[in-house]
Amino acid sequence: MTTYKELKGTNIEAVSSDPSNPVLGQVWYNSTDQAVKGSRVLAAGAWATGGNLNTARYAGAATGNPGGSLAFGGYSGTAYVGNTESYNGSGWTEVADLNTGRGYLGGAGLTNTAALGFAGNPPSSLAVTELWNGSSWTEVNDVNTGRQALGGAGTTTSALAIGGFVALTINESWNGTNWTEVNDLNTGRRGFGAGGDDNTSALIFGGTPPGNMTQTESWNGTNWTEVNDLNTGRFSFAGAGASATNALGFGGRVDPPQTGLK
Repeated sequence: MTTYKELKGTNIEAVSSDPSNPVLGQVWYNSTDQAVKGSRVLAAGAWATGGNLNTARYAGAATGNPGGSLAFGGYSGTAYVGNTESYNGSGWTEVADLNTGRGYLGGAGLTNTAALGFAGNPPSSLAVTELWNGSSWTEVNDVNTGRQALGGAGTTTSALAIGGFVALTINESWNGTNWTEVNDLNTGRRGFGAGGDDNTSALIFGGTPPGNMTQTESWNGTNWTEVNDLNTGRFSFAGAGASATNALGFGGRVDPPQTGLK
């Protein structure tokens, strides 16, 4: 019987840049990134109800994954808070607060034991950055441009602080110690969704102003490139994902309200 090895061989194609339209299941070696990559699609899934937060709020930040997440900051309805809660896959536990309570901040991190919280407000657009080590927050170097309603992506050693009010196009890269301003967004915005697991690969989508944006941009570590739009333009919604090729956007606000959206 003829084997796959005999039909296709065992070599992986080496290329200097990722294919623009890869076939499902295709595998290649990117010599520029020095990494083996592949094309895949996400299977359809369903949302399930999980445990409620201990402190209800909005305009906070969240990082991590379904088995280990962190929610921090936000507005409780009466005050901006520093409350931090850790999720273990079934329930939320209150842990140490942020040193600076705030809302509309950015966040980065892949687990509930290591996270970065940056910028936000009040009393104005803050530049404060804090690092979570699994038990407490420590203030580290500020972002260069204070802002709020910005996007965050990456880890505690490799992150992006993207857009936000009032510097809508500003993009900063974090190396674990300092923030450095890098190339701007093509279309400035705030209140958008974002995904990405480091400062070399990220995706942002939606936002405002003006109106309910659909524009999507992909970051390759050097530049932002406009790619396919969202199906439904909106802002103040959530995004998640591991890279510029694997992300999720959900919820949000549409003005004026459309059927099924508020």
